[in-house]
Amino acid sequence: MLKHRGFPSRLSGTDLQFTIRRANVKEGATKIVRRERFKDRKHVDRLADQAFMAALWQYFGEEPFERGNLDSGRLSWLIGREVVPAEDPFDPASYEALLRIDVKRAEASFPEVFAPGADAAGFDWDEGED
Repeated sequence: MLKHRGFPSRLSGTDLQFTIRRANVKEGATKIVRRERFKDRKHVDRLADQAFMAALWQYFGEEPFERGNLDSGRLSWLIGREVVPAEDPFDPASYEALLRIDVKRAEASFPEVFAPGADAAGFDWDEGED
């Protein structure tokens, strides 16, 4: 499993993680499944989505990236919308799966992340150590 060094590990002050520490060798990677984002979601959940997207944008930009140690739960909130498969066939249960940001959809969903002069470092997150 590829570890994305320097990628934020979680949203500070919450238990919402962005990365995992180690691969699940017994059962393999947790499958990424599309989760619906309803309007009544908690503010902290929406903030975590925004911070995660900002981190993805800062770290990868428009380039395809390997899932690696990115948390499947956090990816599941964005998959099929702002984050899309970058390969066909796509294996949602693989640490080696390639993904990419759909910039147009991401800009529409998270305009503050893509606004001119936006600073992803302005988010309060914990830097990854592993």
